[in-house]
Amino acid sequence: MTQTPTIRLDAAHFDSKARQWDENPVFQERGRKMANAIRQAVPLHRGMHALDYGCGTGLLSFPVKDELGAILLADSSRGMLDVLAEKIVAQHVDNMVPVQLDLLADPLPTRRFDLIYTAMTLHHIPDTDAILRIFHQLLNPGGYLCIADLEQEDGSFHGPEIDVHHGFDHAELDRRTTAAGFGDIRFQTVFSIEKQQAPGTRNYPVFLMSARRTGE
Repeated sequence: MTQTPTIRLDAAHFDSKARQWDENPVFQERGRKMANAIRQAVPLHRGMHALDYGCGTGLLSFPVKDELGAILLADSSRGMLDVLAEKIVAQHVDNMVPVQLDLLADPLPTRRFDLIYTAMTLHHIPDTDAILRIFHQLLNPGGYLCIADLEQEDGSFHGPEIDVHHGFDHAELDRRTTAAGFGDIRFQTVFSIEKQQAPGTRNYPVFLMSARRTGE
């Protein structure tokens, strides 16, 4: 019998992990590899205004901060944002601003962006179509969207009791992203996450999807 998911990994869950987050070398490597993939997909430049949604402690934004203009880093976890703010001060960064924000529940930012990127966040968002439409609304015409997340898997990455999407099928996500108003959609495999499971070691591939907002 299939187990019904009952646990949501909410902001409080990530608050509890924030202080130890950057100690995980896998998370550090993940951020660097995602940053490299974004560089390959998007012509970054200092005139770009960017939004990092689900930013955590900024492990994706710090590697690209010198190649972008102003970066708004948004997360629902106050604990993650506190760690991020301390890093911004310690490293004397002047183009990164953290904000506590849930785009599906809070008022949207009034500014518009040239680039939105999000890493390992989409599978935690229940309404994929809604967040894609919001990303489209927040981008300037021709703006770029980059989403890094898990390939479709069997639910073993988090465990069957955790209420998340079990990764994403490329064709299905392409269809949803197109319906939200994006074009030039491309996928690349960025790296693989190795986890110890009961039968042995398993690898979970992570993709980067890049797209551009079409229309006015």
